[in-house]
Amino acid sequence: MTTMLASDLPLPRIGRGKVRDIYAVGEHRVLLLTTDRISAFDVVMTETIPMKGAVLTQISAWWFDRLEGVVPHHMISADADIIIGEVPVLKAHRASLAGRAMLCRRTTVFPIECVIRGYLSGSAWKEYAAQGTLAGERLTPGLVESAKLEPSVFSPATKAETGHDENITVARMREIVGDEVADTLERMARAVYSLGENTSRGQGIIIADTKFEFGRDRDGRIILIDEVMTPDSSRFWAADAYKPGQPQPSFDKQPLRDYLDVERRAGRWNGEAPPPPLPASVVDATSKRYLEAYRRVTGAELKIA
Repeated sequence: MTTMLASDLPLPRIGRGKVRDIYAVGEHRVLLLTTDRISAFDVVMTETIPMKGAVLTQISAWWFDRLEGVVPHHMISADADIIIGEVPVLKAHRASLAGRAMLCRRTTVFPIECVIRGYLSGSAWKEYAAQGTLAGERLTPGLVESAKLEPSVFSPATKAETGHDENITVARMREIVGDEVADTLERMARAVYSLGENTSRGQGIIIADTKFEFGRDRDGRIILIDEVMTPDSSRFWAADAYKPGQPQPSFDKQPLRDYLDVERRAGRWNGEAPPPPLPASVVDATSKRYLEAYRRVTGAELKIA
């Protein structure tokens, strides 16, 4: 499977994010094409990460299959041949679709990232350590880094086109989307996280935190969209290595972050675009980390037909 920096399909492209290219398929469907682009510290790298796009797409598809009957979602299919059957104009582009494309229902997206934090880590730990709060709301005193949160915390954020999302209070979320929608988004996010956390435990993975997005489809339903419990949207830890009171190794882009941290401390990178070139060893280590995340979450090796 060749790597992909950007896609070029015979459909109207309506969006391009840090990782995904989004195409319109008629009025009511979209095609999400996940490239092998990778970003860190809000900068997109020049190099691609082999298999990354397929890992993100296929982990999401695996979860969507298991969420049937739990929450409605946007996935129609992540199978290249089924997608081509639905959208014949893509027949000559099967190699670009295989593994990395998902045909989905189109929605009006709510401008909220629905974050569930089951453990105290990352930006949440930094705020708590300094102020004892998360998004300005007080948490139980005396917690340590990576502590399990009982119960898990629903921590919404605003969606940012560029830069970091901004943590907001639930009260502010209610002002943005209204009480009824806010209650529905929190309920659905908690249901998805509960299934994911319980399932992953059986595979030896802790989902420390994760973020979800939701939209409203043409029938007025609120449905789960975008990616679901992937290494890019979640913090995965190995359950057998979990030790509260310290940072935990993650199944994500940590080799990349570590390399960039070294470059920044050495004064060879100012933290902005353009990024420094990535050594082949960092690219390879990052690719292996993503593939290991797929294997650990799904219990199988990733195979692309």
